[in-house]
Amino acid sequence: MKACRLKINGHTNHFVIEETERPRPMPRQVLVRMRAASLNRRDIMLAEDRLGVPIPPHGMIPLSDGSGDVVEVGAEVTRFAPGDRVAGAFFQTWISGTVTPQDLPMTLGGPLDGVLAEYCALDEAGLVHVPEHLSYEESSTLPCAAVTAWNALFEGKPLRMGQTVLVMGAGGVSMFALQFARAAGARVIAISSNESRLEHMRNLGAWRTINYLSNPDWPNSLMQLTEQRGADHVVDIGGAESLPKSIASVAMGGCVSVVGVMTFGGVELAPLIAKSATLRGIAVGSRDMFEAMNRAMVNNDLHPVIGQRMNWHQVADAYAHMKSGAHIGKIVLSL
Repeated sequence: MKACRLKINGHTNHFVIEETERPRPMPRQVLVRMRAASLNRRDIMLAEDRLGVPIPPHGMIPLSDGSGDVVEVGAEVTRFAPGDRVAGAFFQTWISGTVTPQDLPMTLGGPLDGVLAEYCALDEAGLVHVPEHLSYEESSTLPCAAVTAWNALFEGKPLRMGQTVLVMGAGGVSMFALQFARAAGARVIAISSNESRLEHMRNLGAWRTINYLSNPDWPNSLMQLTEQRGADHVVDIGGAESLPKSIASVAMGGCVSVVGVMTFGGVELAPLIAKSATLRGIAVGSRDMFEAMNRAMVNNDLHPVIGQRMNWHQVADAYAHMKSGAHIGKIVLSL
């Protein structure tokens, strides 16, 4: 079979698609013929050695998000059968409840090998059935971005009908958060620096949009739109740069969900405390969250937003496009 490997030569990373032995499933493993994979910002950070995840000398199979069909199961597998359409969970061992220290290194696409290969052998506990109404390409976008958005809105402090949600930009997490919030009966305010992206988000159902480049005091505009109440849920993807404005925008008793791997030096938290608001770190989510989200996507006939589709041999171009920030929604590689 063929597999892609991310290799590091000095301070330079490069991708090699090479022949390798097809894995054989262990007793509790499932062999999956991968059909599509998608990129996340985390993949760029790992390739640039900004996550502290070492890449072995022989390289690492990249990407945590992918979908395919089961072709073989181990002797002790009970949850899947050949022909099932599946996707791997980002955290392979976080099934339910709160994530544990033991779960943290058990992540696809680093430290564990990822899914950009023709075949992957994964433990049955780390797989979910994907919604039948989604294509392989669509379902490949779910494990990280979609589950992250779901966790932010419906776990911890669940979103309620009639509330207001603030999303930032037009990347995967924000697009999923917009769709989930609309399906739950909430209204969405979306901010971006690009008018065409704002139009795209309005077409997806955003109630109001704000261009933060032409309107740097956008929290004041948001407060005016909400009659000085603010947003009940803020899905913050910017970290130290955007967090003070997210706190200024959140409603009394609201929730700011912080997404991604970022630093927060010097962020003033007194306004958050004054509002009795919650600051919540989001690290993707559990398998139970993934499965609950899939049920909601089926019930509401939701489809992921895919901005670019490429062949997996174009993986270097896909990484460059992701790094440029010019994408909308998800970038998908077809196998």
